[in-house]
Amino acid sequence: MAALGVVGFLVGGGSIALSATRTGATVNLRKTKLGPILVNSKGHTLYLFKKDTNGKSSCSGNCAMFWPPLLSHGKPTAGSGVKASLLGTTRRSSGSRQVTYNKHPLYTYSLDKKAGQTKGEGILAFGAKWYAVSAKGSAVVKAPSTTTTAGTTTSCLYPPC
Repeated sequence: MAALGVVGFLVGGGSIALSATRTGATVNLRKTKLGPILVNSKGHTLYLFKKDTNGKSSCSGNCAMFWPPLLSHGKPTAGSGVKASLLGTTRRSSGSRQVTYNKHPLYTYSLDKKAGQTKGEGILAFGAKWYAVSAKGSAVVKAPSTTTTAGTTTSCLYPPC
């Protein structure tokens, strides 16, 4: 019986430790070649998806593999330059909570490997365009350049387009 009590204590202690590490995601502002944009706690660019409507995500499955949603296990935190009043969450079809800013669900881009990269800017993928997010909560639309490189074109990279 005493052994059962120890096992129950250890299991209970483990669950407490796990829930203690579950905190809200932090959204920060970073200066980039696109200007000041929203980034996650690792400095990776946060994007909005033009196909999303009414604060709900339209990106799941393969889309979410390329464009991972910014998830939060608690209330999101606003870093310097980020308006806390614009931060929120929306429930995904999986039941997880995705961070929103000005009612736009937020995503990172799997090909942005380093902090500050903006390779997802203006890409047409999974039926709509993707844009970095400004401090005001709107799309940062980069002016088209005359030269393009892999990962920065506005052509369709992933179906359906």
